[in-house]
Amino acid sequence: MATATLARHSLAHFMDLESIKYSIAAQPVSRRQSLHLFYHRCYYHKPCSVVVSMNGCQGNPRGRVPIGSIETRTFPAVTSPALATDTLNLAISELKANPPLFTSGILRLQVPIQQQIEAIDWLHSQHQIHPRCFFSGRRQSKDFTEVTNGNGYQKSNNVVSVAGVGSAVLFRDVHPFCYNDWKSIKRFLSANCPLIRAYGAIRFDARANISSEWEPFGSFYFVIPQVELDELDGCSMLATTIAWDNAFSWTWEQAVDAVEATMTQISSNVLKLSKEVTRSFILSNSHVPCKMYWDLAVERALQIINRSSSPLTKVVLARSSKFVIGNDIDPIAWLACLQVEGENAYQFCLQPPNAPAFIGNTPEQLFHRNCLGISSEAMAGTRVRGGSMALDLQIQLDLLSSPKDHLEFTIVRDNIRKKLEAVCDRIVVEPNKAIRKFHRVQHLYARLAGELRSEDDEFKILSSLHPTPAVCGFPTEEARLLIAETEVFDRGMYAGPVGWFGGGESEFAVGIRSALAEKGLGALIYAGTGIVKGSNPSLEWDELELKTSQFTKLLKLEGPSRQKIENSGIIN
Repeated sequence: MATATLARHSLAHFMDLESIKYSIAAQPVSRRQSLHLFYHRCYYHKPCSVVVSMNGCQGNPRGRVPIGSIETRTFPAVTSPALATDTLNLAISELKANPPLFTSGILRLQVPIQQQIEAIDWLHSQHQIHPRCFFSGRRQSKDFTEVTNGNGYQKSNNVVSVAGVGSAVLFRDVHPFCYNDWKSIKRFLSANCPLIRAYGAIRFDARANISSEWEPFGSFYFVIPQVELDELDGCSMLATTIAWDNAFSWTWEQAVDAVEATMTQISSNVLKLSKEVTRSFILSNSHVPCKMYWDLAVERALQIINRSSSPLTKVVLARSSKFVIGNDIDPIAWLACLQVEGENAYQFCLQPPNAPAFIGNTPEQLFHRNCLGISSEAMAGTRVRGGSMALDLQIQLDLLSSPKDHLEFTIVRDNIRKKLEAVCDRIVVEPNKAIRKFHRVQHLYARLAGELRSEDDEFKILSSLHPTPAVCGFPTEEARLLIAETEVFDRGMYAGPVGWFGGGESEFAVGIRSALAEKGLGALIYAGTGIVKGSNPSLEWDELELKTSQFTKLLKLEGPSRQKIENSGIIN
């Protein structure tokens, strides 16, 4: 296992999206900011080494040396991806003749496109370029329902999804993600250039041994793409990012040449994905653990929970299901199907070079930060949707009145509130307990919000909220130890934080309802369920089947049309 070949760089975020939309014919805008940052000692964790790799050139600034320049340049809007590509290529050529004065920096060049191009379609058209990444926020559909006491919350965001290829800088290591790592990523970010973001994920348990399938991801993995397509409401944007730092022996000239080389591989012909799965023949499938060992594991967990001397009240046990199929899995085509299946969830894809793709469709937010404002969600308890309004209401009332599900939910909600209270002045929980309905499942749900005392508290929030009781248990350390003793597979990034850091805003989901997929190797599909007093092993197994069915249905039959998929129900 490669131990310290790590690359770090921040991923892309968006400028003022409203101004981009409404100044789409404006003259080029240039923003430049020299940053003067200071860095604290690593706290909250033991001191950790920070090894950063920029296209293979390594260095170790430990996030303490300010980057010389962070800049975004916006060019006039064009009507097609081909024209946007031409604009960027011309800009890159002109940059080669006019190098900057700074020995380090990050420069984003972006061209608005006067049509909405789906980022997933663009990414599928760049199938030869790695690494690649994708992140899509929640899309509210007419079928989405959140039952509250009348004060429901809906986030407003013009960003639909982001797809990126190549890496301007890549952050990866095998040690646990720590404060210095966070500061190293933030070194490349600025609130004045909010379109520069770092997309990535962190392992569920960094102390567990990394298995071979998860090795390319390390203990954490974040990337700023060299080229990306940003899908906005009603329009799009093509962008390139150039990052250089002489401390890594990665000069401006080398960085420009690398971006230029990636741009030669970019396809401007964006073909629309059908979002239909092709016929797949399952050659073999297996579960770890199998049903017999699952029952034994749940019974053992219940014995520990029921002991009067045990502090453990909940543990989340998971299953890894391996599917080998007769034809190649295309991870991006799978992701497109998940996008249809889960319009109200987060979709994501992370694929390092020469590695499988980690893809998922998760309904669960870990946190969203905008300046000092912070929000999180508690979600637990699962029921199917009823086939009629009367049956659906009956199932909803059963979930609301279930002592077992109430216990599981309150553990999650109260734990998140306590952790937010440690770094926020005031916490608002609204609703306190409600039903959040999706097409085929419904959950108990609460939203929590507060205001951070400092932006540095973002790292504290990330490191303290993860893992939540929804994916680990409570108390956290007792649950984590039981998981480590019980599970014989590596969760990797499953159930870990997945999302992005930006200069003034960040958002992370919980990487559940996810899988590792690769052409020629099939898929590893992950799911988990919370075990509390009153749990039944067979019913918990059935819940695992429900949660993985959005993947397994893609393997069994020739895919229905998009309309049929939408009518069949959505699992989130």
